[in-house]
Amino acid sequence: MEKRSLPAPLALGGAVAIGVMTAVQARVNGVLGVEVDNGIVAGFISFSVGLLVLVVVIPCIPSARRGAVRLWTGVRGGTIPFWMLLGGACGALTVSTQGITAGVLGVSLFTVGVVAGQTLHGLVLDRIGFGPAGVVAVTPGRVLGGALALAAVGISLSGDVLSTAPLWMLLLPFATGVGIAWQAATNGRLAQRVQSPITATLMSFIAGTVALALAAGVSIAVRGMPQPPPAEPWLYLGGFLGFAYILLGAFIVAHTGVLLMGLGSVLGQLTASVVIDLIWPVEAGPVLWQLAAMVVVAVGSVVVAVPRRRAR
Repeated sequence: MEKRSLPAPLALGGAVAIGVMTAVQARVNGVLGVEVDNGIVAGFISFSVGLLVLVVVIPCIPSARRGAVRLWTGVRGGTIPFWMLLGGACGALTVSTQGITAGVLGVSLFTVGVVAGQTLHGLVLDRIGFGPAGVVAVTPGRVLGGALALAAVGISLSGDVLSTAPLWMLLLPFATGVGIAWQAATNGRLAQRVQSPITATLMSFIAGTVALALAAGVSIAVRGMPQPPPAEPWLYLGGFLGFAYILLGAFIVAHTGVLLMGLGSVLGQLTASVVIDLIWPVEAGPVLWQLAAMVVVAVGSVVVAVPRRRAR
């Protein structure tokens, strides 16, 4: 029986939802990082919560249990390459960067950097054929989209932003965007191989939690012990959000492709980040004119990069 694909509006709506959850997670983990005074430890806490959710949920779902068996068999037999298991390492970079920067910069600046990294690295990954769709031509529209994404970053660096936040903190979200593009392609391919998106999500959280545990240990050895974990329950929602959007991404990427999923996610991120920063501003965040200009240019980067189809 042929597998039915999701309707395009539903699949793209899921991609937008991924972006919204990513933006909300950025603020939650950013505040958690400020509270514990260590963004890497905040990322470890976030990933640990998500991993705990998966450990509880997977035994209750027959298809997930079968996927876990395929994963174990494939790893032992060498049919699943090692690099397919490393998507969570980029997720670890994402939550660490959220914990280090989003609580200081605001979600809008964080998101614009992520958009630029996703767009430019997406061009590279599509050109070399890393994603499930194989080699995708580098069209003028996609090149212009990458240029506009960089222009949005340039706008975000104008004004008084550099006087209130160091340059390295502004460049970290760009690196996060690069990692997100690679993670989406990797998790999508692993989900296809084990025939279970939730199993691919589990592997992502295992890899990310291990990477963050090592990084947190080094950070504590260098900086000393973090502050005690805060008592507010909402500060631990980042792990649940990560579980939800990684699972959703691993499922819908087969229906949208890496590019369209990334574009829908970007729109969700931009919309949610603007709302969050307007109602919950931070000291180093952009002023209103920067916010508007960043969003216009970044949305433009998405619009011009969307592949056009000829009418039949």
